[in-house]
Order: sequence, then structure tokens, then C-alpha cells
Amino acid sequence: MKPQLLKVSKGPAQSFSMRQDLVPHFNNKWHYHAEVELIHFKKGEGTQFIGDSIKQFKHGDIILIGTQLPHYWRFDESYFKEDPKHSADVRVTHFSENFWGDQFLQLPENKMLKSVLDKAKRGIMVNGKTKAVVAGIMERMLQAEGVERIILLMEALNVIANCNKVTLLSSIGFSHNASTSADNDRINAIYEYSIANFRNKIHLEEIAAIAYVSPNSFCRYFKSHTQKTYSQFLIELKVGHACKLLIENKVIIKQLCYESGFNNFASFHKFFKQITGKSPLCYQREFMRQSA
Repeated sequence: MKPQLLKVSKGPAQSFSMRQDLVPHFNNKWHYHAEVELIHFKKGEGTQFIGDSIKQFKHGDIILIGTQLPHYWRFDESYFKEDPKHSADVRVTHFSENFWGDQFLQLPENKMLKSVLDKAKRGIMVNGKTKAVVAGIMERMLQAEGVERIILLMEALNVIANCNKVTLLSSIGFSHNASTSADNDRINAIYEYSIANFRNKIHLEEIAAIAYVSPNSFCRYFKSHTQKTYSQFLIELKVGHACKLLIENKVIIKQLCYESGFNNFASFHKFFKQITGKSPLCYQREFMRQSA
């Protein structure tokens, strides 16, 4: 995919940035940057696109995004309305891999630190009790100054490096090329339209029109930039939405099949297990057990 290059700013007295976002539309475009990103969603839910991975993000999630890895956070529509029950609260830090010096990561003591930054180039989702630990460190980083900020960042990365409950998100073969502004706008238009309409049948002609390409060119264009077909992309969106509904436990499993845009339960069950590796019921039970 061809994302937008984002330039990350930092204060004149700081070697890396640390901020709190209270709006759902921060950097809400498909983008990448040279800096590593560590993000904590204290409040907020939606769809995350990281490389060629599509998943739901939710309250409490911790994600480590490596250098040059494209990503996009799309909050649910309810967060764009004036509703205090659906307010965003995100902590995010950006730092260069070598801001502490070219030789720092080559030190033998930093072998695990270098390893976790290499893994982050596919995107790392932190699971289990480690999430709360990293969230606490990032909370302290918001108020920290001077060398304490650097120590806390190293502490957060060290905790992630020693966590055995992480998920690598993007596939090992994912790659991208730098984009033009027009190409970036085209990808964003495809994403936005697909998110808004995946519950209904999206015809090739209509999505091609959104991308300003011919129907014959669209399939080739989309696959060459995402390494997947548009139909596979839609299936992943639908399964991701189904996972969200299962976690919320607001509808019965057979009902969420149609709520997620599938026409029948057999295809829903097949694709859900193909993507998640579990049946819908097993997925729900495992989540409930982990969150208990």
C-alpha cells in the first residue's frame, strides 16, 4: 500500500515526543514515519490497519509500530458524536531508533531491546498483564522531564521485550513504496468507503469509481498495493467487526453473522475460523476467560 509520509515533531528540549490525544481524528490517514510509535488506547475503539493486518482496537490496547510501517487508526462512528460515553483518550510516543546514539543498540546488554524494535517492523500487539504495566509507564512519561523520560521509555520497551504474550500483526512479506499525495487520497477513499459500507454488497463498479480507476484496473491496482484481493480485504473487515460484536456480547452468534455483512452462517463460520483460527464461540469464550 502507498501511505503518506508523516513528519513527527518534538519539542526543542526533547529527543523524542510524548503526547496525549483526546480527539478521535488524530493522524486518521494511512501513513508511516521514520520514528517508532508506541501507543496506548486508554479510551477508544475502532478498526486498526497495520501493514496488511486488519483488526479491532479497544480500550487498554498497547501497540508498538516499527519504523516505516504504514498504519491507520479508524475510530468507530460513535466517537465522532458529542457523547461523553464515547470519548477518546490516547497516549502516544514517537522516537527515532538511534536517538540515543548509533552504537547504543549494538551494546550486548541491549540485545533484547534491538530485537523488539526489529519485531516492531511488523507491528506488535501487547497482551496479558503487560498491557497495564506499559500503560502505567506511559502515564508517568507524560509528566516526566529530562533523563527520566528516556529511562521510562527504555523501561517500557524492556517490559515489552520480556513479554511472552505478544502478537505480531503484519505478515513477514509486507512491504510498501513511498506514495504520491493523489495515491494516498485514493487509498484513504477506498478505506473510508469500505468501512462505511462493508455490511452491504459493494459492487466493483462503485468502489472503482471511488478510487477513480476503471473496474478492470481496480482489482489489479488494489492487489498490487496491498498484496491481497479486495474481496479478501472486505472479508477481514467483516470478521474484525464480528470479533468486536463477540467481545461486546450484545448479540447472539447467528445474528452477528448478518450484522457483520455475511449472507449466511456457513460462510461466516468458515471465514471467521480461517482468519482467527477459532470458531466464533471459542473466540468469545477465550476473550471472556482472559479478561476475567
